[in-house]
Amino acid sequence: MNNLKKQLLKKDIKGNTRRAFIARFSAGALVTACLPYIANGSDKRLLIREFDPAAEPAEIHYKSVTSIAEMIRKKEVSALEVVQAHIDRIDDINYQLNAVVMECFDRALEEAKRADQFMAKGSSTGLLHGVPMTIKDSFMTKGVVSTGGTIGKMNHVPEEDATVVARVREAGGILLGKTNTPEFTLIGGVLGVNSTNNIIYGISKNPYDFNKSTSGSSGGAGAIVASGGASFDVGTDWGGSVRGPSCTNGIAGLKPTSVRLPRTGHIVDYGGLFDPWQQPGPMARYVKDLDLLTPIMASPDFRDAAVVPMPWPDYKEVDLGKLKVAFFPENGIANTDLATIETVKIAAKWMDEVAMEVKEDCPKDLLVELGTIRRELIIGDGWQWLKRATERAGSKTYGASLRERLAEQGNVISTAEYTKLLEMQDANRSKMLQWFAQYDVIICPATNSAAGDINSGFNESSRYMDNPGESYTKPFNTCGWPGAVVRCGQNKDGLPIGVQVVAQPWREDVALAVASYLELKSGGWKKPPI
Repeated sequence: MNNLKKQLLKKDIKGNTRRAFIARFSAGALVTACLPYIANGSDKRLLIREFDPAAEPAEIHYKSVTSIAEMIRKKEVSALEVVQAHIDRIDDINYQLNAVVMECFDRALEEAKRADQFMAKGSSTGLLHGVPMTIKDSFMTKGVVSTGGTIGKMNHVPEEDATVVARVREAGGILLGKTNTPEFTLIGGVLGVNSTNNIIYGISKNPYDFNKSTSGSSGGAGAIVASGGASFDVGTDWGGSVRGPSCTNGIAGLKPTSVRLPRTGHIVDYGGLFDPWQQPGPMARYVKDLDLLTPIMASPDFRDAAVVPMPWPDYKEVDLGKLKVAFFPENGIANTDLATIETVKIAAKWMDEVAMEVKEDCPKDLLVELGTIRRELIIGDGWQWLKRATERAGSKTYGASLRERLAEQGNVISTAEYTKLLEMQDANRSKMLQWFAQYDVIICPATNSAAGDINSGFNESSRYMDNPGESYTKPFNTCGWPGAVVRCGQNKDGLPIGVQVVAQPWREDVALAVASYLELKSGGWKKPPI
């Protein structure tokens, strides 16, 4: 711990001492009201304040979920006004982004009117009363076409919501429409196209540069939230599909601990070999909204049998001064660009201002081993698991990327080899956890670069769902650890660069506390030029 931190932890923050603290830590923050602070009295914990609502843009469609909900509760704005403002924003920008691929505006306006009628009578529908949202098209949404990006479901209108969708709607959230996703969320539609796309709805574009990728698979979600068309979206993350788009679109996103949120009603739902890898997660412009949204969606639904009823810890109670931080700007697997490397290094320096210990350390050999095992498990049955998904969806026609995989009949290994891989995966996860035991949190890239070119050409490695940039996220799906992403910088072209914050199992509070601190230092999300 450096001398400044020792001095701060020995003193009460009264008068000049507190002002000196704020002055020393103001670099990079938007306003002094947003800075980390030490609690008064005998409690010398180094805590974090939320991003100050006063620092949010004036436009209602750029406000945080938290602020919008509070403004509606205080009757400073009506739900109808908020929903209409977001619909207008989608109308203004979506023809350029192709992020929202199915809308339900009329229903949303009716729900907003009913929400205002409830409010006029002194009633509230919940924490998200009147807050407009979009939902990734891989989730089933009652009364709204839900395709999962696959032809077999292009006209599918579900009779019930996916569990996480039902829960945010029950809390008062108002659905505006569905956001684009690759087929089954796992594979692209057009070979050589480096962005979220499918053969039903086409290609989504990045709001910071229309020639750049949204990443995937929650690419439509990332683009529309970044642009102010929705206050939040709910994505899913099987190998980085919340964290990658959050990074390249410059927003905040969270992959919770494995089996915290039910997968019921998702096109790739619960059960099967890869069951622990998949998690729904919130995507928003501000870190504090991730904390608001996740516990609303969490807990068992008594259909997804794997979900654990774990408590939701308060990230505002995390003592930053006691954290031990590991960071690695590159992992030796992916060819990581200089801007990403420098952004992670800056984030580590910011943490060194407050944390007990910050150390550069990367379990490269374990990451390589885990990636190899994961790849062999995915292709080891000759893509039969993927074929079964197409049969369940009734899809007889597929995007070229999926068609190539299903045409492959090789790579099938024996049952003995497959069970050995599962044993190796469990052993590796144990070794990863032993390595992580010496730290509280990891800071590293969320992908190896800012958004890449959409027109990038075919990458042979993508045939096996093994893009090198995803080596920063996939290991934490396999391990089941929670990971948050927050914008911490940009490249020379103004494209956002996010940093990934990974915590130990069930410690989303630690990940969000660190992400919130980095958000305050960097300024977090910034308006796109669209």
